[in-house]
Amino acid sequence: MKVPEPKSCPDCRSQRRWGFRNQDTLYKRKCDFSGDTMISLYSQDKPYKVYKEEIWWSDKWDPMDYGRDYDFNRPFFEQFNELLLDVPRRGMHQDGTNENCEYITFGVGNKNCYMMFASFYCEDILYGTWCGMSKDCVDCRSCMNCEIMYESYSCTKCYNCIHCYTCENCQDCLFMDDCRNCKKCIGCKGLRNKELYIYNKKATKEEYEELKSQLLKRDLAEEEKKFNKWKLQFPNVHLEMQNCEDCTGEYINNAKNCHFCYNMVLGAEDCKYCQIAGWQGKDMWDCTTTGKECELMYEMHATLTSQNCAFCSFCRFCSDTYYCDCISNLKNCFGCSGISHKQYCILNKQYTKEEYEELLPRIIAHMTETGEYGEFFPLSISPFAYNETQAQYYFKLNKEEALEKGFKWIDEHQVQKGFTGDSCSCIDCNKAFRITSQEKRFHEKIGVKPPTQCIDCRRKRRAKLVKLQTIYDRTCDKCNKEIKTSFAPDRPEIVYCKPCYQESLIN
Repeated sequence: MKVPEPKSCPDCRSQRRWGFRNQDTLYKRKCDFSGDTMISLYSQDKPYKVYKEEIWWSDKWDPMDYGRDYDFNRPFFEQFNELLLDVPRRGMHQDGTNENCEYITFGVGNKNCYMMFASFYCEDILYGTWCGMSKDCVDCRSCMNCEIMYESYSCTKCYNCIHCYTCENCQDCLFMDDCRNCKKCIGCKGLRNKELYIYNKKATKEEYEELKSQLLKRDLAEEEKKFNKWKLQFPNVHLEMQNCEDCTGEYINNAKNCHFCYNMVLGAEDCKYCQIAGWQGKDMWDCTTTGKECELMYEMHATLTSQNCAFCSFCRFCSDTYYCDCISNLKNCFGCSGISHKQYCILNKQYTKEEYEELLPRIIAHMTETGEYGEFFPLSISPFAYNETQAQYYFKLNKEEALEKGFKWIDEHQVQKGFTGDSCSCIDCNKAFRITSQEKRFHEKIGVKPPTQCIDCRRKRRAKLVKLQTIYDRTCDKCNKEIKTSFAPDRPEIVYCKPCYQESLIN
């Protein structure tokens, strides 16, 4: 792709991309076009113009009105930051295919969902993240093709399960970890094709019903702590991969030649240092939430169905495009924001093909001299405070550390979030939080007590289940074979290589 070698390590590059993604910190603010109140990813005090989604996508304004000449006497990132401050931004990053989903971000084809983030084709989901094609689930993360799920993570094709993790084709289960094709089981790990098991031992139907009844009356968050402690006696596979060839990473399926990648789903090939990507993507390096038939991608964030692009954020249906933000259907564009269905544009200014091809090499040479070319946008020009973004989730910093690095920070007392009707106090942080009527109906339906933690504390608790984006060298705890794993050497879990782990499963 004719770009320089990166100047920073893979983690720092990932941190930089995540720092441009506020996914789940929402506010009430005014639309800067209509003046109407809206739910937005941008707090009212942000210096950006923010439009409601339907206005942003309409022809009521023209992003080309903000076009400008390139100034060879100033750094590119300085000029691009000024463009970001001028061009209106999308309030919630929805694409118009959602129904009754005002409080969701990065959603496609969803219906009747609330406080759900980065999910697609879901219905009646509350407080979900990275879910797909699922229905009637609450407080779940990375659940695909699931129904009636509560407080579960990384499950596929499961039904009526509570506090289940990395399970597939399970039904009527509670507190399960890495189980497949199981039914009416409680507190198990590493089961395959079992029914009526309790703590990895055969049980009667009456014992199952009695224990389930008792658990549903208790504080499930406390029961989760007990289960997590109990399962430490059982081994874990060093890497979660299925149908992969020559791959290293975590939660990868149907991939080939992908290394140091995380959450690569639905097929990927020849990728490296990617996170939450795939979807038939090929030749992608340093890409975050990128895929769906993308090819030749480098240092990209939030991209789909594009080819030969680099250093872009929120890019779809583009080709031969570099250093752009919030764009769609572009070809041969550089340094643009908010434009669509264009080609041969630089800083939102239209050029002829000949003008573009004469000017672009000069800009690249200038950026090479300033040390900017080949680097993703610096976090200093992110529209969000560091602690509003997913970077804080994967690379946690305190206020002093963030400010020292030149990142933005927002104190909670600075901005009042736009949610009222709070009726409960969180037992962990004492913040008030609301239990919606839809949430109450779900709790009654599955027979659980209302949560005692606020939304944020529940989300943080689930986040601890996610293995972070680091691969370590260690040895199998059974055969001493050298392995690569996302379990740090100082963690308490038992870790096996795949052959040893397969032998340990209860079939």
